Amino acid sequence: MASIPAGSPRPKAALSALRPLVPYAIAYKGRIAAALLALIVASAATLVMPIALRRVVDFGFSADDRTLINAYFAMLLLVVGILSAASAARFYLVITLGERVVADLRSAVFGHLTSLDPAFFDQTKSGEIVSRLTADTTQVKAAFGVSISIALRNAFLFAGAVVLMIVTSPKLSALVLLAIPAIVLPLVISGRAVQRRSRAAQDRLADASAYAAEAVGAVRTMQAFGMEAATASRFAAAAEHAFDAARLSTTMRAFLTGIGIFMVSASVVGVLWYGAQDVMNGTMTPGQLSQFVLYAVFAASSLGQLSEVYGELAQAAGAAERLGEILAAEPAIRAPKNPVSLPEPSPGTVAFNDVWFAYPMRSEQPSLKGFDVRLASGERVALVGPSGAGKSTVLQLLLRFYDPQEGEILVDGVPISKADPVALRARMALVPQDPTVFGASVNDNIRYGRPDATDEEVRRAATLAAADGFIRAMPQGYDTLIGERGVTLSGGQRQRLAIARAILKDAPILLLDEATSALDAESERKVQTALDRLMQGRTTLVIAHRLATVRSADRILVMDQGRIVEEGTHEALLAEGGLYARLARLQFTDPDGHVEAAE
Repeated sequence: MASIPAGSPRPKAALSALRPLVPYAIAYKGRIAAALLALIVASAATLVMPIALRRVVDFGFSADDRTLINAYFAMLLLVVGILSAASAARFYLVITLGERVVADLRSAVFGHLTSLDPAFFDQTKSGEIVSRLTADTTQVKAAFGVSISIALRNAFLFAGAVVLMIVTSPKLSALVLLAIPAIVLPLVISGRAVQRRSRAAQDRLADASAYAAEAVGAVRTMQAFGMEAATASRFAAAAEHAFDAARLSTTMRAFLTGIGIFMVSASVVGVLWYGAQDVMNGTMTPGQLSQFVLYAVFAASSLGQLSEVYGELAQAAGAAERLGEILAAEPAIRAPKNPVSLPEPSPGTVAFNDVWFAYPMRSEQPSLKGFDVRLASGERVALVGPSGAGKSTVLQLLLRFYDPQEGEILVDGVPISKADPVALRARMALVPQDPTVFGASVNDNIRYGRPDATDEEVRRAATLAAADGFIRAMPQGYDTLIGERGVTLSGGQRQRLAIARAILKDAPILLLDEATSALDAESERKVQTALDRLMQGRTTLVIAHRLATVRSADRILVMDQGRIVEEGTHEALLAEGGLYARLARLQFTDPDGHVEAAE
């Protein structure tokens, strides 16, 4: 079953977790080439300056050399112009490349999330997923844009400065180069610690985000029970844990940066002192030492900034690692390599053959045990029974949100495990017990059933679902925004929008899971009339606790503990005196103890 791994992997190299981002960057080869060219030009312009300084120092500032000095400074001004233009181009190209790559990464991660099966989301908090899509990608963007730009610039400067240092003074350069391994090795080792701390900080931030998302989504319940202070306190504790983890990560980065700068700068001071001895002994000119010192400063500052950037990239590697876990998660439900085509037009037949199923989180408690049933084309079948009998599980399996452990399910004669899930679900329209309403307009919510539907088709579906009246009473009618999760609507209004969505989809198989449970008696009668028209010629599977809504079904299947224990019409099941009759007595018994007649 697909899920985000619980542990924190330990890569061989601190930055190896950034490797999955490379293909996203490679897609923009032209931009990368232009950025590298700008980097080379800017670095070359920077490295030319010490050569001009050496000539000025060695030849002096005498009046006889005024023309030559003017020429040197004019050349320096030209170099500065080239440097500024190339630096601006480098900054723009690299930053926009980072933004583009992260935008593509976000789209890829979210697109992959939409392909994962419900079992993945059963085990992963939605707030944690949102944190990975926002906080983690922002962390990657900061590193991939600014940090990599700085890293590349300083890498070019360091390499160029080292080469020109060797050309200027091989002896002094040897001393500097001997010190580099002693500087770099501790930085690499510390970088791995930074990555681990960063990963821990991102995990704690995800925990806080997950709790915040859950609390905001249940704000009415929270306030109704007077839990504002307790909820705020718990989030504050989660935020404090996130801060502590971030502080430890920042402490490691600060230590890494300070050690790197000290070691690099101390080595430059030592080499400068050694070079000053050569100048006093006459084996090196002041201009040569000035040139060498400038190159050494370039190399030292570049290496120091590289150490700082290395810490930032190591921190981003922790975020990239978490994003990589989502991209690496494989859906348990997917289309086979060569899916079997479903027949056209759809007959709308359904068959469950000895199906056994337990949810992944409750594998020791089967929800269906040898479930066996067939629905003929156009037949209306109702599933009734006590809570926990397995009724909704039947719909979950029919939509192939999960696969059974044993048995087989067929739609239109084709095993659904051999069909494309998208094609399979296109044949079904679902009205769930707890309808999902999005924070968009009424039009968009109904059109979710069929995105290419016209406004007239949307209004017709709403009318059939007894929703047109309350929609037109809204401030902007069908264009009214209804708030996140439809918080501005009543339960019955949300249910009617879900019914309108299913009507608009016009699928051959209709799945109704307590479709009228949230409606008042008047609205229920209107919607039931609409549903009766909708069910004509369609295979319909109805789940209901309110038995009054299933009296007209062709067959009623009574479920208990994952099995079908009774089957028949409303009247036949009442006559049997079994579980259905007992449920009916609970719902239809009048004050004198007599079972009311069907309406």
